[in-house]
Amino acid sequence: MEFLYLIICFVASICITPLVKKLALKYKVTDKPNHRKVHNTIMPRLGGLAIYLSFIIGLIISRQDSEFLWPIIFGSAIIIITGILDDKFNLPPRYKVIGQFLAAIVAIRGGFDLEFINLPFGGKLEFGYFIVPITILWIIGITNAINLIDGLDGLAAGVSSIALITLSIMAFIQQDMFVLTISLILLGSTLGFLPYNFYPAKIFMGDSGALFLGYMIAVLSLLGFKNVTFFSFVIPIIILGVPISDTIFAIIRRIINKKPISSPDRSHLHHRLLGSGFSHRQSVLVIYGIAVMFSLAAVLFSMATVWGSLIIIVVLLFVIELFVEVVGLVGKDYKPLLKFMRPKTSSRYNDRL
Repeated sequence: MEFLYLIICFVASICITPLVKKLALKYKVTDKPNHRKVHNTIMPRLGGLAIYLSFIIGLIISRQDSEFLWPIIFGSAIIIITGILDDKFNLPPRYKVIGQFLAAIVAIRGGFDLEFINLPFGGKLEFGYFIVPITILWIIGITNAINLIDGLDGLAAGVSSIALITLSIMAFIQQDMFVLTISLILLGSTLGFLPYNFYPAKIFMGDSGALFLGYMIAVLSLLGFKNVTFFSFVIPIIILGVPISDTIFAIIRRIINKKPISSPDRSHLHHRLLGSGFSHRQSVLVIYGIAVMFSLAAVLFSMATVWGSLIIIVVLLFVIELFVEVVGLVGKDYKPLLKFMRPKTSSRYNDRL
């Protein structure tokens, strides 16, 4: 039955998106090209509204009976309103953060919080007074991480879909039918929008879509993996490896360059891939592939032993660092691992001579 909801939301999204596109054009909710953006024509935004309406249709049809349903409805409503206002009026960052903060508070009041983590070698880490700030940071952080990667046609929608597929698999393994159903409803709504958003896009999801998807993925991952082991807590971080790592390295890059953390630039992952010679479509597909790699790692991680999990983490961190240095995600001169490896290779070559 859960997969039927996915299909219904997929069809609903396909039907609703053209109507939202007309609405965006009528009321001039559009995205104008500038020096930071890769498109050169005025594009309708507000695609997130189509995803959201399809999602609501799925909730109505599925008739979920859970204490977490209303917090999701109210929290997502705050987020979608914030996103729509930003798509129309380009809100200052502080107002967007206020909307995200309010939505996070709704989620926390509804039971979406992280109370403790069972440590791998015994014991328990209780967050106590830090429960609320840690949960707020998680929700706002993931919400903005999805927003930051929304720089190429179909990128945020595709990466979010991959994350939602993984969350659905994990929820099925844990037999958490509520998280499974909500994830599939959201997945269907996003996949139905993707044909209009993939390169060359006919409509952008805008902040309404990126913030909504980020918020929903944040609360679903929090709900699906709350009060569990340390390694289970790492799973949603791995699933969201692409947006999280891109955000972290963006912060590092701006600190190194002595720029405000919130200042925009053209050095995000998708910008670097374009700068390396990949086409628009190829860059998106490469990032899809990276997201799939993270998702597969998350599934393997969930089934591994403690030491197996540690090995997976080390390998992932090595691969991430190597990739970051190759594409210049932090900066052209940031290559500590490559510089460390080159002398070793050179000395071995000289020894042979």
